[in-house]
Amino acid sequence: MTNTTTAPTAAATATLGELVHVDPTVVVVEKNVRTTAPLSREFIASIKAEGVLSPILAHRNAAGDLVVRAGQRRTLAAREARLSTVPAYVVDAADAATERIVQQVIENDQRLALTDSDRVAAFQQLAFEGLTETIIAKRLGTTKATVKTGLSVAGNKVAADAISTHQLTLDQAAALVEFEGDDDTLADLMSVATHEPEMFAHTVQRARDDRDRAAALDAKSAELTGAGFVVYDRYPSVYGSEDALVALAEWTTSDGDTITETHLTDLPGRAAYVQTDFSGGIVVRLFLPDPKSAGFKKRTYGVAPAEKAPWTEEQKAERRTLIANNKAWKSAEVVRREWLTTLLSRKALPKGAATVIAQGLTLHRFDVGDAAREGNTLAHTLLGLTQGSSTYGLTPDLLAGYLDNHPTKANHVSLAIVLGGIESHTSTNTWRAPDARKAAYFRQLVAWGYHLSEVEEIVASYGTDS
Repeated sequence: MTNTTTAPTAAATATLGELVHVDPTVVVVEKNVRTTAPLSREFIASIKAEGVLSPILAHRNAAGDLVVRAGQRRTLAAREARLSTVPAYVVDAADAATERIVQQVIENDQRLALTDSDRVAAFQQLAFEGLTETIIAKRLGTTKATVKTGLSVAGNKVAADAISTHQLTLDQAAALVEFEGDDDTLADLMSVATHEPEMFAHTVQRARDDRDRAAALDAKSAELTGAGFVVYDRYPSVYGSEDALVALAEWTTSDGDTITETHLTDLPGRAAYVQTDFSGGIVVRLFLPDPKSAGFKKRTYGVAPAEKAPWTEEQKAERRTLIANNKAWKSAEVVRREWLTTLLSRKALPKGAATVIAQGLTLHRFDVGDAAREGNTLAHTLLGLTQGSSTYGLTPDLLAGYLDNHPTKANHVSLAIVLGGIESHTSTNTWRAPDARKAAYFRQLVAWGYHLSEVEEIVASYGTDS
């Protein structure tokens, strides 16, 4: 009978370490594969409130010093929080660079962050235990707003199912809560979140704008109905029947003034049609059965206006595209400027920021200079500054004061001035008549990680077809 011997595994023969508590200010933080160790205020607050819950991994060097191999962020945060001790698991470890790198990579890879679904469930359980939003935020080192959003998601069946089943982010799931009861919009948002997540911010902003426009139309229609108008849900008949209405756009009062809703007060048969114009604004079309008997007169011109030919199907399609793209542009503008605000809130500016600042003073000097003369409101907004009301026609400039209080943010302020200047000279005309400078600007945003909407792609693609 042959005897076989199985070689012991490395795990079986490894020397067990020792768990100790050490002063974080006296340990040595070893070189790490993580090139940066960002410490957020929330992370430091969490360490201060709860201490270091997961021991750092350490070893002793030849001089007997305790060296942190894994856990540099926890160690540095403990120093910031002024903890007297932190738990450390001390093992025998070689000082060789290869051993250090392998162990640090494995230690980091083995850490799997909580999903947003897990985090929301934790918020909900803590709330069930009687903790307030403020206490939950403090204990977990997050913000009260994040906890509040998480609890709203947990309390909404559609959003809670989506964040769990489809691994949506907390922000995406929170957007679903906004549109509870609107099945078509929810289906659209779910599809985008799962198949084109980079377009989610644009899609949800368009949905918000469409909802707000519909609410504004409903509010105006209700106001007119309350004032005794018959409000039509489509353009009413103005030709070919005895009860046809007359559109008042080409009529004036006896004094030649444009007819408004006020002029029709108490007039029988007054009617209206409420719609949005090509830029998304609300327009009220007014009608009467017989404006002449009400004392109104036909508008007169020096030269009789030419008879308008009926629109072709191609013209109608072009107008539909114009209206749709104008609405999409305004929605994208909100998303883009929120993204720029986040960009400028980061500690480090993106690659190439210095070049963009220089281009702002050269290629875009007219846009930037014009915005500066007007107080560059957008630069303030992008930096989170509220200018307040103007005095003697001058908008308060808070940028200099901000720079005095944040001297290390000089490049942030310069970039905000440039971006604010360029952005203030974008509008729906930008997609309708793109140029090389605006195209380069939008391509730069893409290089920094911004996801263009379809209408913004029209601008960015300018000059690339040749």
